[in-house]
Amino acid sequence: MASTQFDVLAIGNAIVDVLARTDDAFLVQHKMHKGTMRLIDEVQAAKLYDAMGPAVEISGGSAANTVVGVASLGARAGFIGKVKDDDLGRVFAHDIRAAGVSFATPPASAGPSTARCYVLVTPDGERTMNTYLGAAQDLHPNDIDADAVAAAQIIYLEGYLWDPPRAKEAFLKAAKIAHAAERDVALTLSDAFCVDRYRAEFLDLIRSRTVDLVFANERELRSLYETADFDSALDGLRNDARLAVVTRSEKGCLIVTVERVVDATGAGDLFAAGFLAGLSRGSDYRTAGRLGALVAAEVIQHLGARPETSLKALGQENGFDL
Repeated sequence: MASTQFDVLAIGNAIVDVLARTDDAFLVQHKMHKGTMRLIDEVQAAKLYDAMGPAVEISGGSAANTVVGVASLGARAGFIGKVKDDDLGRVFAHDIRAAGVSFATPPASAGPSTARCYVLVTPDGERTMNTYLGAAQDLHPNDIDADAVAAAQIIYLEGYLWDPPRAKEAFLKAAKIAHAAERDVALTLSDAFCVDRYRAEFLDLIRSRTVDLVFANERELRSLYETADFDSALDGLRNDARLAVVTRSEKGCLIVTVERVVDATGAGDLFAAGFLAGLSRGSDYRTAGRLGALVAAEVIQHLGARPETSLKALGQENGFDL
C-alpha cells in the first residue's frame, strides 16, 4: 500500500453555520422537529434569519466538523466540498484552513451562494438545523481529487451528501478510488429524516461494501431498519455491516463488528473525529471509542460544533498517545 497524505479525508457539504439560542416555542411556531435537520430554500432562509435572535457565524457542515476535530487531535486531515466565491465562501475556506485542514476544492464563480445552516440551540443543548444547501449541492465528480483520495487512510462521507445527484456521483467515485487504493470508506448516516429519504440506497451501500464503516445514532439506526426496537435494528446492522459505531447519547455507544460488540461512550460529529483519528493511527476499537467519547464531551459543553481547545492536548492529558 502506498504512503498516505491524510489520516482522514472527508467529503461533505461545505456550510457556514449560523448559530442562535432559542426555545421550544420558537421551534413549534416555525414547524420544526426538534433535534432534526430540514432543507430550506433561499427565501425560507432569509425569513428564518430575520426571525432568529442574535447569531454567531462559523464554518460548519457535519463532515467538516469531524475533520476539524481530527486535525485538532494532531492527525492529518483534508476536506472536499463546494463553496461559491462569495463572502460566506471565503469565511468557510479561511476557518477550515485555519483549523489545520487541507481544503483545495476550487470555489464556484457562478450559481447559488455558499450554503448555510441556521442552527437553533434550545436550553437543553439540543440543536435543530435548517439548511440552505446552495453551492454545496453543486459538488461535482470533477471536484474529487483522485490523488488525494488514494492517499488518505480513511475517506469519510456524510449522508447529507446523498441529496444532490451530482454530489452522489462524486461520493461513489471517491469510494471506488479509495477501494482501488486499498483504503477504507466510512459513512455517517447524518439524520433520521435523511435515512427516511434514502433507506434502500444506504442499505445497499452497506451491504455491497461500498462503505466499510458506518456511524449512526440510535434514532438513525431504528429508521434504517424501520423498527422501534433497538435490539432488532442492531441485529440487522450486525448482519449487514463490516464495522459500525452506534452512538446512544447518555447510554454510551456500541461498536459493532462481525465478531463482537464493545461498549464505550460518545456521540456526534466529534465522536466520529476521535474514533477516526484513533483508528487511522492503529488504535483498537475500544481505544478509538474512548477517544471519541473524550472529544465529544468537550464539544457539547459550549455553543457550536467545533472544539474550543486543543483536542490533542486534551487527549494527551487523559493518557492517549497522540
